[in-house]
Order: sequence, then C-alpha cells, then structure tokens
Amino acid sequence: MRRRTVTAGSLEEILQATAPAADTGAAAPRPPAAAPAPPSPAGQDHGLRTEFEFELPRGYVDEAGTLHRHGAMRLATARDELRPQIDLRVKENPAYLSVVLLSQVITRIGTITDVHAGVVERMYATDVAFLQDFYRRVNSEGHTRAAVTCPHCEGGFEVDLSGGRLGES
Repeated sequence: MRRRTVTAGSLEEILQATAPAADTGAAAPRPPAAAPAPPSPAGQDHGLRTEFEFELPRGYVDEAGTLHRHGAMRLATARDELRPQIDLRVKENPAYLSVVLLSQVITRIGTITDVHAGVVERMYATDVAFLQDFYRRVNSEGHTRAAVTCPHCEGGFEVDLSGGRLGES
C-alpha cells in the first residue's frame, strides 16, 4: 500500500475536498452544533453526555442590559480545535484562540443561542476564565465532577463543578 500526501491551503479546502457530494451539487447545509443524537436502537442508552449546563460567576450582559448566567456547552470535536488554528485573528494574536474556541462550543447563554466571538469578547474576564476551565474539565475528563478532600476531616467526596451559585457545588 502506498501513501499519498495531499496539500491544501486551508482547513476549509480540505473539508470541502473530503465532504460527501450532495445530490443537487450544492453545498449541504451544516447540521446544528448541538443537534440531539437519534435514539439508540431498542431504547439502549450509551450514557454519552454531549452537552453540559453551567452558571457563570458574574454573567453576560447583552446590548439590552439583560443579565444571562445559565448556559450550555457541548463537547468539542477535532474540527473545533483545528479551526481556530487557521483563523486570522488567532494568527495575529494567539491569545484570541480561547475566544474563538469557546464561541464554537457554547451552545447558549441564557436566551442567546447565537454565541459568536463577539459575545465571548464582551464577557467579563472572570466568566471567560471560568469557561476555559469548564471547557478543559468537560473535554479532558468527560464530566464536571471532581474528587476533593475536606481540609478539616480529610474525608474524600465528589463535587459537581458545572454550576450553582458562587460557593456552591
């Protein structure tokens, strides 16, 4: 078996070249980012959770002055992690990577479902740091629970880091 090396100018060109052809020849519409998975055959539940709820420490204030604190983030795909690498804003300023990445995986903040980089840019730094940590926990560990030890009695237990008010688990 012989390997071929294919080069392309960008991730989009690679994705277009490898995408399945549509019947009409037009580009197929992208499915929604957080589309629910179809039910398993015979009602089996595989237990894979792809979306996680969170509550922002401070909250996002939209243009109308409405405070949004509750939201949801989906699991990241390889494409989500590759796309920011070709984004010109990230090439100019590598610190912008987390803004672009978070804007792709946050499915909603309050009633806002169109979460884009501009929304993440206008968040308080505390909330962005919270979301970066939340992203890392959800995507590296697959859940939002953490094992902790009480500093007084040294007893071990788990806490859910996915939300609640400040000081709560």
